[in-house]
Amino acid sequence: MRPSLPSRMVPGVIRVMRRNRRYTSAAGAQEFLDDCVLRPRPYGPPRRLRRDVEIAVDSSDGWPVYTVTPTATAPHGNTVYVHGGGWVGEIVSQHWSLVAHIAAEAATTVTVPIYPLVPFGTADRVVAGVVDLVRRNRDRFGQVHLAGDSAGGQIALSAAIVLRDVHNVTVPRTVLISPAVDLSMTNPEIDRIQPVDPWLGREGTRLFIDHWRGELPLDDPRVSPIAADPRGLGPLTVFTGTRDIVHPDARLLVDNAASAGVDVDYHEGRNLLHVYPLLPTPEGRAARSVIVDRLTAPC
Repeated sequence: MRPSLPSRMVPGVIRVMRRNRRYTSAAGAQEFLDDCVLRPRPYGPPRRLRRDVEIAVDSSDGWPVYTVTPTATAPHGNTVYVHGGGWVGEIVSQHWSLVAHIAAEAATTVTVPIYPLVPFGTADRVVAGVVDLVRRNRDRFGQVHLAGDSAGGQIALSAAIVLRDVHNVTVPRTVLISPAVDLSMTNPEIDRIQPVDPWLGREGTRLFIDHWRGELPLDDPRVSPIAADPRGLGPLTVFTGTRDIVHPDARLLVDNAASAGVDVDYHEGRNLLHVYPLLPTPEGRAARSVIVDRLTAPC
């Protein structure tokens, strides 16, 4: 199926705005990283967000942790949403819009950790922090889902694995939007997709990964969740576009998990880009409806 006109326009916008510069070369990645250290990006929610949610923030554990709550109806349960950005980029307005949409439409609280980014944040520290957050939220809200996009998808799935393996906790559903699941980036299919991916690039991403993994090897599940045995994970909902270099590994994750008996709900966006569910396109709106549906479905 041919993408909608808005989806077909997105690659040109990315190229004009040079949004891919940080990913396509090590030099561009280092320049972006240096600038983020010198000029940290803002992370707070936009002043103009949906009127039917309220927002609170708590920094008592060392990170700002926002909670978005619907006001039109009594909330039930909780979703911990981990934003993407290549482990170096801060949360942006598109993430906040999705978070508010989930809170209001799914009638649930959404918790958003503002985790430390590279070069200060590392996989072991951040995944452990998200695991602790989920465990606290289970006491506070009851049922807790996990969700994340791109780098945040990696963190969310890694946290689900640690919760299963260390704490005997099965996350009732984990929603993954274009997750980066194998940080070795050695899948040969990446070479085939790279020429048609206008956004991500292997060379720049590898520099961020080298900082992110810290002392951990690339095949540690806290870095590359695809390295873990998927058996025993709770249901997964996975979105990925075929014009995205993380697509081959995300598809491999889906196949491995399904073969291991995991309940997998897979949505492949033909000719769509990285994190397409966050974009203001018909395909993005349809994906967001699916996300709300899955987070409200009985577990």
